[in-house]
Amino acid sequence: MRTLIGAILAMLTWLSHAHAESLRCNGAIATEGDSKLSVFYKCGQPSLSDSYCAPVYTPGSLYPVPAWIAGAYVPCRVVEEWLYDRGAGNLMAVVRFQDGRVQVIRYVRLPD
Repeated sequence: MRTLIGAILAMLTWLSHAHAESLRCNGAIATEGDSKLSVFYKCGQPSLSDSYCAPVYTPGSLYPVPAWIAGAYVPCRVVEEWLYDRGAGNLMAVVRFQDGRVQVIRYVRLPD
């Protein structure tokens, strides 16, 4: 029981420190919730893009299982990631889309 409470507290602490990132492009700002079309309009063509099928977790399950989404039985959800090179001295920006909307924006340093 003590371990479970500790894990819950750790998760709540982590969530309280999480914050949304944004991406400044050509005088505009792309944020979470924006559509792919909006990000493309604001930031242009990404340097690279990739898509993959991420496992779906249903509430209360520790393992990925197929789930009902929008009236269809799906084993995974399509996720798309766009990489933007922001120039010398700046971190690369990764924009992750799920269901056609920005899910998260993060900054990364690519290995040399």
